[in-house]
Amino acid sequence: MAWMAWTIPTAIFFGVIALLLITFTILAIKYPETPRVGILRIETTRGDRLFITLLGSAFINLIWLGLEVAPQPYALLACLVYAVAVFRWV
Repeated sequence: MAWMAWTIPTAIFFGVIALLLITFTILAIKYPETPRVGILRIETTRGDRLFITLLGSAFINLIWLGLEVAPQPYALLACLVYAVAVFRWV
């Protein structure tokens, strides 16, 4: 795997994404849900909200890097707050 230049943070990132996908698959099998309508006025499921959260978190991190607001690890806190909001109200 030397050709990919894997680093520990990269491996952790992809590992967390894989664990999220596995967890949400198990949840979907064990506890099927019906779509719900939130503040976006579109029907969303758990998986949709996860996708919205991951996409929004990527943009939060890019904006954080671009504006140099504070050290990058603080962006994780902003992403966690965003994730809670998405899963609660979207």
